[in-house]
Amino acid sequence: MAEQWIAGVDLGGTTTKIAFITMDGEIVHKWEIPTDNSNEGQNITTNIATAIAEKLSLIGETKDKLAGIGMGAPGPVDYETGIILNVVNLGWKDNYPLKESLETAASLPAVIENDANCAALGEMWQGAGNGATDLVCVTLGTGVGGGVIANGNIVQGINGAAGEIGHITAIPYGGTPCNCGKTGCLETVASATGIVRLAMAEVNKNESSGELSKLIAVNGKITAKDVFDSARNGDQMANKILEEVSFHLGFVLANIANTLNPEKIVLGGGVSKAGKVLLDAVNEKFAKFAFSAVRDSTELALATLGNDAGVLGAAWLIKNKLNQ
Repeated sequence: MAEQWIAGVDLGGTTTKIAFITMDGEIVHKWEIPTDNSNEGQNITTNIATAIAEKLSLIGETKDKLAGIGMGAPGPVDYETGIILNVVNLGWKDNYPLKESLETAASLPAVIENDANCAALGEMWQGAGNGATDLVCVTLGTGVGGGVIANGNIVQGINGAAGEIGHITAIPYGGTPCNCGKTGCLETVASATGIVRLAMAEVNKNESSGELSKLIAVNGKITAKDVFDSARNGDQMANKILEEVSFHLGFVLANIANTLNPEKIVLGGGVSKAGKVLLDAVNEKFAKFAFSAVRDSTELALATLGNDAGVLGAAWLIKNKLNQ
């Protein structure tokens, strides 16, 4: 029989990325569909199944071509049952049977995992992890996600909520409320949203000067990218924000490394596109707070797969299941 492919799915709040991937981790086809979270999210798995069936028919393949569907979903997932425990923005009720729903809709075996865990698996398999089996992946996007791989396996925790790095408390008192219901989470200071919030607070304190004030005057808003670009250009206010963000990130990552001593900590997500200016600042703080033996053995690296990390990691779930 000809080689089978795997369908990798990265389910997001606004769009869902889908790819057909070979057993060697090569992406053959990739596309995305809007995520329809109306009607309590009842259409999500049906839409994915339909999109996969339509693409197969378009390229002249049948369902037999696929070994299964791996999916990353935003929220804590019970890996054994494929039940997603609670989701903020997809309309599903708590404890939604996602695996069962997807398998019924697509008539294919499915494996479900948290989306940040999938990104970590993707980077381990095909990206910056480069085969490292002890790896922590931190995705800095609209929120902050995390995935921990120890000895080649995702650390799940008792109910699938391990690796929620974004919800480590960074500001114990007087912190900003987070979507999770707590205050002062790392996500409130190190996500794209958090960085913009810090920048706006600074601008409102000293409106007169600097690149960021000018950008707001012109565009009516600023982005996290603006903050990093301005910091690169030597803007004082932007550098103050970079200092604050990198302090919190470096501090948290050093403590994670002190606990796990991974070979690599990979920074991914949209914010990581800031590149060297962010990595250097975080490295400096990391070195200050990491235990000496950890500092000498753990490397901080930028993710290399971009938006493909999630679908690749999701596909790896099926490959791994077949190898067991």
